[in-house]
Amino acid sequence: MKSVLVASLVASAAAFAPTKTAPASTQLSAWIDEQAVGVLPPAGFFDPLGLSKGKDDVTMKYYREAELKHGRVSMAACLGWYLNAAGVHPAFDSSLSNDPLKAMVELPPVGWLQFVLGCGAIEWLGQQIKNRPGYEPGDLLGAAYWVDDSDEGWVSYQNKEIQNGRLAMLAITGIIYQDVFVGEYGDMMYRQLVR
Repeated sequence: MKSVLVASLVASAAAFAPTKTAPASTQLSAWIDEQAVGVLPPAGFFDPLGLSKGKDDVTMKYYREAELKHGRVSMAACLGWYLNAAGVHPAFDSSLSNDPLKAMVELPPVGWLQFVLGCGAIEWLGQQIKNRPGYEPGDLLGAAYWVDDSDEGWVSYQNKEIQNGRLAMLAITGIIYQDVFVGEYGDMMYRQLVR
């Protein structure tokens, strides 16, 4: 497991290396050319594993929605991790461990039930929102009804959300790695080197 986590961290570092992409005359290249959101320098359209090759618009929109959802969950996880590590526990009279992984094990069954039902309700609501006409991937609040991708401010906001989500996905992976393999769950990973 340790080597898998290290390999995933090394592979994710490739996101910051510039890549050259040859123009292709596929359905995907039309999707990339039309998309102003998420195609950012220095990587451009970043797909090192080629998961998008030969995919249609429906699949690419599904991928974009998954990227947004994972990014949003990762941003919330990073915030929640450090709030928990700082000793902020909104439930159970702060009787859980400050280490979020230990707190997860200590969580009583009613807490897990609440967590699963809450996540299920959010997923169900998201599926219902997707059924409305004019739905854009990840647009759960309906902003696409008021602005479109021709508004530079809106495109800038979407790019910032995608970039912050990508960073948060890497960050929560590193935070969990730090807790599991180094034993530090707070912000002092290299504390033992400073002593």
